[in-house]
Amino acid sequence: MHTYYFTLSLNYEQCRQLYLPENNAVVILEEQGKRIQIPTKNLRPFVSQTGLKGRFRLLINNDKKLVSLDKMS
Repeated sequence: MHTYYFTLSLNYEQCRQLYLPENNAVVILEEQGKRIQIPTKNLRPFVSQTGLKGRFRLLINNDKKLVSLDKMS
């Protein structure tokens, strides 16, 4: 199991890109500098009227499958 932390700060207009059919994944840069691809469907529950802001914890199993994505703050 691998744990990664990252911070996002997107306004509401930027978050609209998460809902476009051609955008099915985003690449984030986690705190240690590793690039990780996350399906947009996993970020959508965290979008609010102000956008998508906060620090997140991502758990990935040894088969590189997403186990959980949690907002820390």
